[in-house]
Amino acid sequence: MDNSAAHPVDSSLHGRTVVVTGGTRGVGAGIARAFAEAGATVLACARRPPEEPLEGVGFTALDLRDPPAVRTFFAALPRLDVLVNNAGGTPYRPLIEPGADAVALAERHARIVELNLITPLTASLAAHEHLRRSRGSIVMVGSVSGARPSPGTAAYGAAKAGLAGLAASMAVEWAPEVRVNTLVVGMVRTELAHLHYGGPDGVAAVSRTVPLGRLAAPADVGAAAVFLASDAAAYISGASLQVHGGGERPAFLDAAVGTTVRPNGREAAAEAAGHRATDASTTPLEG
Repeated sequence: MDNSAAHPVDSSLHGRTVVVTGGTRGVGAGIARAFAEAGATVLACARRPPEEPLEGVGFTALDLRDPPAVRTFFAALPRLDVLVNNAGGTPYRPLIEPGADAVALAERHARIVELNLITPLTASLAAHEHLRRSRGSIVMVGSVSGARPSPGTAAYGAAKAGLAGLAASMAVEWAPEVRVNTLVVGMVRTELAHLHYGGPDGVAAVSRTVPLGRLAAPADVGAAAVFLASDAAAYISGASLQVHGGGERPAFLDAAVGTTVRPNGREAAAEAAGHRATDASTTPLEG
């Protein structure tokens, strides 16, 4: 079966209202498009509008780090069936940077945790009453960085680990009226992938480390979000769905002397070149 990003449309979301935070570019835009294609009424919110309008997707300017503004935004909605907490991200930022002001550095790390953990909590709390009435669902957009060491983006990885824990607890507290699930997203080929991987050659090299042989497309993440929000997932709550193409090949296998079996089944000499495999939501900040 072809694993390219082509997905059937789920009809169970026709007429439902969906909010996608940070839904104006990259992964967020892919999620917003997927819900629009499924027939939902979609509203993206972020600090800045998309560079080009997304077909079938409305937009509201909103700083998710402003709790009163977030509460006002959700209170004004006539209805809400699905909340996708996608806004987030981080630049590459080691915990310690030589010569950097320690106080300023700590504050920057704290802002990363705020954006990636506190703002989804704020939005979910503000949306709860709508979702309780509609018996709706929340989809958290997490990251593989929350389940493995994340050098250079440690605060981000810690926040994403916390987000998965928050979602699991929320799924229990808010059941049975509201379902809550997490997408654990791996590497995604967005319009900014070249900033991570160094152009077409870098993207191709990184893609070869993924068992399915390619990076995810935003549409892949969108399809997974639509599934978790749809009636097909009516008995799924508190789950973490991995959207990473099979994960990352353990580095020790390629460090071994001799030949190794690649994920695609071919044998090749172990390559010395490495890569920093981060998921596409690590830069830039979305939302």
